[in-house]
Order: sequence, then structure tokens, then C-alpha cells
Amino acid sequence: MDSGKVQIYYGDGRGKSTAALGYALQTATAGKNVFVIHFLKGKMATESAFMQRLEPEIKLFHFEKSEGRYEELSEQEKLEENRNLRNGVNFARKVLLNDECNLLILDELLGVIDNGVVTKEDVEALFRAKADGAQIIVTGRKLPDYMRELADEIYQIQTEKS
Repeated sequence: MDSGKVQIYYGDGRGKSTAALGYALQTATAGKNVFVIHFLKGKMATESAFMQRLEPEIKLFHFEKSEGRYEELSEQEKLEENRNLRNGVNFARKVLLNDECNLLILDELLGVIDNGVVTKEDVEALFRAKADGAQIIVTGRKLPDYMRELADEIYQIQTEKS
């Protein structure tokens, strides 16, 4: 595991979350603590049931209460979910401040940023909370320019042929 890096997997192609979870498996196999926080994916009942079997080596968290995907929610439901999503970001910062994990995956955090749920300042504060040896992986579709400055490694995932 590369020590202390911030990696971003972004783009319209499939496999960003899968790549991050593969890295989580590799890290957990090495005896390291892994936390995964899913954003903007609803409750993901099927995937969650499988992923929960990987605990306690990989700890999985969802803060959304809605069954549906974020894009499909009404404006009122989005406002309620925004509070839940911010709670997830605050939890991530706490995990980093307490040095509880070696790898923190923030799955679809870029979507949370793109939807205006958290600010650039929120993200900067989150990354500042990272201990020297901790690694963060962020996934999502759209990469804001300021995130380029915060990342050590950026991987664009795109579909070449479908």
C-alpha cells in the first residue's frame, strides 16, 4: 500500500468503485484497517449484504436514509439527504482525526461535491485531517479543478467501447 496518498478515480466509465474496493481488499489482506463510506447510492441492499460479510476487516458505512438514488429524489428529499451526506463527511473527518484507519474510501464523494452538498473548504478540512500514513481514495464522475491540487494520484476511467 502506498503510504499517505490521496487517489482519485473519476470519469464516465464503469469500474471506479470496483477498483477502489479491490484496493480495499488488498489493504485489508495486509492486516490494515479499511473504512468505506458510500455516498449517493441509496441503501444498496444487495451490495451492502455482501460487503458486510467482509467486516470487521473492511468497515462499510452508508449515511443515506432513502431507498432511491439521489438523482431520483424530490427537492425536499434531497434537502433531507444532504444532511445525511454531510454527516457522512463529518464522520470521515472524525475517522481520519482519530487515526482509526489506514485506508478510507469515499465512494462517490465527487458527486456529493458536484451536487453542492459540501464545499471546497469542507473537502480541504477533510483532507487536512488525514494522518501522515493514511490513504484516501475518492471516486466519482466529475472532477472539480481544485481537487487536482489536493490529490497525489488521479486516474480517469473512461469507456473506450461499449
